Amino acid sequence: MKPLDVLGVRVEMPTNQPIVLLRERDGSRYLPIWVGAAEAAAIAYAQQGVVPPRPLTHDLLKNVLTDLGHSIDRVRITSLEEGVFHAVLEIDGGQAGGGASIDSRSSDAIALALRAGVEIVTSEELLDEAGVAMAGEQEDDEVEKFKEFLDHVSADDFDTGDQPSS
Repeated sequence: MKPLDVLGVRVEMPTNQPIVLLRERDGSRYLPIWVGAAEAAAIAYAQQGVVPPRPLTHDLLKNVLTDLGHSIDRVRITSLEEGVFHAVLEIDGGQAGGGASIDSRSSDAIALALRAGVEIVTSEELLDEAGVAMAGEQEDDEVEKFKEFLDHVSADDFDTGDQPSS
């Protein structure tokens, strides 16, 4: 499995569709995932360290799991089906570790992973299928690369059809 870092969330123009961009940690491929507005806000809040006065849905789920003595160990982005990314939450070691593997929308899984401080991973095969390589990148300027990438990309570039929320 390949670890991914969340670079950020931005609105793709001209469609005003939010997109979260993940990057493989030890590589040059990016995984763009179109998400809903509420999920984009939840991901951005988690990245910025915003703590709401009352728990949001993703905070609530993390708190429920923790208070019941369970932990989210890892999030896996598992597949791309008809333009929609799918994910799995590995709870208490996942099924292989005697815990549970729970299907999730990728956007919810990412928001939970950021709140729980756990790794997000995907397979080499999914990166080969849906990853985008960017030429001539410089490691010290990831945010600018992200903005430039989004300025020149559209959902049509990935030939995935309509992009419902993940």
